[in-house]
Amino acid sequence: MVNLLVLTNNPKSASFMYRIEPYLPMLARNGIRCDVEVLPAGPWDRRRLLKRSSEWDGVLLHRKLLTLYDAWVLRHHARAIVYDFDDAIMVRASRPQGSSFWRSQRFRTTIRVADLVIAGNAYLADRAKPLNPQTAVLPTGVDTRMYQGRPPAQTDGRLRLVWIGSQSTLPYLEQIRPALEQIGHCFPLVSLRIICDRFFELDHMPVERSLWSREGHIGPLQASDIGLAPLPDDAFARGKCGFKILQYHACGLPVVASPVGTNVEYVSDGVTGFHAASLSEWVDRLGTLIENRSLRVQMGRAANAAVQRLDIEPVGRQLISLVRAVVPDGKGHGE
Repeated sequence: MVNLLVLTNNPKSASFMYRIEPYLPMLARNGIRCDVEVLPAGPWDRRRLLKRSSEWDGVLLHRKLLTLYDAWVLRHHARAIVYDFDDAIMVRASRPQGSSFWRSQRFRTTIRVADLVIAGNAYLADRAKPLNPQTAVLPTGVDTRMYQGRPPAQTDGRLRLVWIGSQSTLPYLEQIRPALEQIGHCFPLVSLRIICDRFFELDHMPVERSLWSREGHIGPLQASDIGLAPLPDDAFARGKCGFKILQYHACGLPVVASPVGTNVEYVSDGVTGFHAASLSEWVDRLGTLIENRSLRVQMGRAANAAVQRLDIEPVGRQLISLVRAVVPDGKGHGE
């Protein structure tokens, strides 16, 4: 039995919800029992918790960037450290082309202190490997069973584009507003469905507001027709792990995506959707799918087949192998 301490800043975050939480039961079934603890904001409380890490066989640190002293405390007490991250946390989202000395220093410190680094995609792994050769890529898996089955076709005659995300990434959708306005002008029966906690309006296309919730997002996603995955080509966006594409594909939706980062890997151009690098390409690719129902169905089926390799079952098995390779059985907490 392995007893693992999972440390996170926010167990309610989307990253934890999709990258860590689904695997806790699977880890337990395979002899890896996890205790999840929230890292305290206060430095003294945080360091007391880090010192207690010796009570477990290993630590899985999720996303948090450590100060030099916190890293020293954790390394001094933890038997093994696995660090997992799934965003370009080495740069600021608000200044993706700039650099932050303190953020860069904490990134280097955290990567170097780990026995194993798990990165959400190859771009992130390439940033970590020069600092720690013990770096592996583990994509964020999707529970495809949650998205099985399409609801009955809606009878209002409308075709729905859909985007799902958080308010922090909503500006990525707004960047293709001119293309959406042109599509709305050319295709009056097309709507945009936004699944989020913030929304915007368009002049030439109806916008359907669907407030995101953990279970409530599934039905509106399934009842849509084409998924949207726009991204700017910058250092922060290249680190995105493309989870919304996996959700679209699990629902059997073709996707139009910016050819940036993981989007290129997840959307096979002309097979499971289209790449669109400019506003004119967004208009062209969306128009092609809107006008061709059989192509939407064909691409949706191909997308659903492709996403099965990223189901939480095979991804979970990879995670178990990675953890067991660096965290040996022991006499940790709870034994």
